[in-house]
Amino acid sequence: MSEKPVRARHATISDVARTAGVSRQTVSNVINAPQTVRAETRARVEAAIEQLRYRPNASARRLRTRRSATIAIRAEEQAGGVSGTIYDRFLHALAMEAGHRGRRILLFAAEDASHEIQQYRSLSYGDDVDALVLTGTSHTDARIDWLVDHRVPFVSFGRPWSRPRLDDPLVPWVDVDGAAGVRLATEHLWDRGCRRIAFAGWPSPSGTGDDRRSGWEQAMRRRGWAEDGLVALRADAPEDIGAAARAVSRLIDGLGPDAPDAFVCASDTLALGTLLGGGRGHPVIGFDDTPVAASQGFSSVAQPLDHVARAVLDLVDSLTAPEEDAGAGDPAARHVLLAPRLVVRDEAAPTASRLWS
Repeated sequence: MSEKPVRARHATISDVARTAGVSRQTVSNVINAPQTVRAETRARVEAAIEQLRYRPNASARRLRTRRSATIAIRAEEQAGGVSGTIYDRFLHALAMEAGHRGRRILLFAAEDASHEIQQYRSLSYGDDVDALVLTGTSHTDARIDWLVDHRVPFVSFGRPWSRPRLDDPLVPWVDVDGAAGVRLATEHLWDRGCRRIAFAGWPSPSGTGDDRRSGWEQAMRRRGWAEDGLVALRADAPEDIGAAARAVSRLIDGLGPDAPDAFVCASDTLALGTLLGGGRGHPVIGFDDTPVAASQGFSSVAQPLDHVARAVLDLVDSLTAPEEDAGAGDPAARHVLLAPRLVVRDEAAPTASRLWS
């Protein structure tokens, strides 16, 4: 008679607590709310979890906490231009940070904003997710109104341009200060001796685009430029390399001997179009610091996407915490504006042969 195989006993939360020399509650806190545990203690508990190969019982935890530990976000189609990689980089940072916190990311597809709202309804009514993460906010954004009206927990990566107030306490958001980034780029060029610094941006109204353009306007006004002079130094184009090249070419031709001596752009797509449209030989600074900016050697403003992901999940944690732990909180803490940084490269602008090499 053969013996039945002995099934190895799975480690329990008590085993982890005993190995780490902490209480069961501390282990639970490390798993469910790691931000509440001191770094040294958290590291000790995580080491014990890894040593014992402990895996929390997700089903039991969902029943106990009525939380799914899952966050949903729409899987965006590849955006136009070369800056579409920003979403992919943000999603990777969000998934990595969520994994550290014991959370999962649920991706879903939607054909348009209306279909996206239908998906929200299905996910929220089925208790499949704890919260939603929005991207791609705009002035005509019906998604935020629906989520607020239906009291569905969500955090937006991007300010709620469609709302009457950006500081609306009902709309938690994390964003990167585009105005500060473009202002930094403009001031950098001014310090290099450039005086006729043009701006290539998206047609208004564009929440993100108008915000970035305002940074250029602020920096130029501080140095004596009047409104009519700034209007003459603007080239507007959609997020398309060819359209940007044509817009910049028209700008340069129209100004003649007063043509710009440098360019600041709302995206790396527009920066590349600027170089192809006549900006070669002058410093050009983009926005988003994509691989194209690095490969083509032009400077760009970088978004701190790892910090964005952490801030988004901090807000998700606060929104989905048990009522006894959540507290009233500070409404201002629901709005996080992060500073970008300027990545300076060789500003002897790329030559024609280098572009697309």
